[in-house]
Amino acid sequence: MARFSSFLRNPFSFLFARSGKEDRVSAYIIREHERGRPLTEILDDPYIRNRCTDQEIARVLDQPELIHALGESDTAAERDRRS
Repeated sequence: MARFSSFLRNPFSFLFARSGKEDRVSAYIIREHERGRPLTEILDDPYIRNRCTDQEIARVLDQPELIHALGESDTAAERDRRS
């Protein structure tokens, strides 16, 4: 019943929900960046390529925690490159 009542409060919440896949990809990008790898190299990894389309990568690059971890200039440049 809790799900139905939360649906009634915001019937379009599913449009803004992130998938678990995007959360895992985001965590992978942050972890690899902390190891010293550049963002462009990380995004060319088979792990990322096999799991995400360019549109999904753009959504991941818009996540606030990813922008905070990598820096706004890096994520903005990569997002612009993929658009």
